[in-house]
Amino acid sequence: MLVTLASITDPLVEFATNVVGDLGLPGIFVLMLVESACIPVPSEATMLFAGFNVSEGEYGLIAVTLVGAGANLVGSWVAYGIGYYGRIDILEKHGRKLHIKPSHLQWADRWFERHGDATVFFTRMLPIVRTFISLPAGVARMPFWRFSLLTFVGCLPWVFALTFIGQQVGARWEDWKDSLHYLDYAVAAIIVIGVAYLIIRNRRNKATVGAAG
Repeated sequence: MLVTLASITDPLVEFATNVVGDLGLPGIFVLMLVESACIPVPSEATMLFAGFNVSEGEYGLIAVTLVGAGANLVGSWVAYGIGYYGRIDILEKHGRKLHIKPSHLQWADRWFERHGDATVFFTRMLPIVRTFISLPAGVARMPFWRFSLLTFVGCLPWVFALTFIGQQVGARWEDWKDSLHYLDYAVAAIIVIGVAYLIIRNRRNKATVGAAG
């Protein structure tokens, strides 16, 4: 599995570094925007390489951080909008074809009503999850301006940390990128285990209801 993931991410890493190298700050903005719009361009590669360029005097640390976090915010608006408007047109009308029931949407609503602030803020600092969290936030109709504020504030530590590390390690940024892949793998494993647990629990609940009936 690790070999498969690496074979997928390596071309994306090369693409990201080429875009940043050729376009500079606008390239960083584009890459971080699409990363938050549910297109998994690795922010680790983008921002570590940007930090390396900071160490070379290409641009400033604060400028890169604000560009990266601002781009994440704009990309998150795209994913949020898809979830917000797609709820009616797709999920509520055709959700059963996708095995999404009204109870699933109600559960998402309750979750974001109770834990939405913490969910949006903290997942912005997690690989993989940070790319997709805006979609369910939109589906759950989380208030837009609160979502936007928490998204931007949550993105700042992640973007700054990656850029700062890249600045400090300079030409060794690729070593850090490779090391951070293990964090990606750990998060992916947790997601797979969590989904499997929910599926098993759902089937057991159905079996229990069936036996009782």
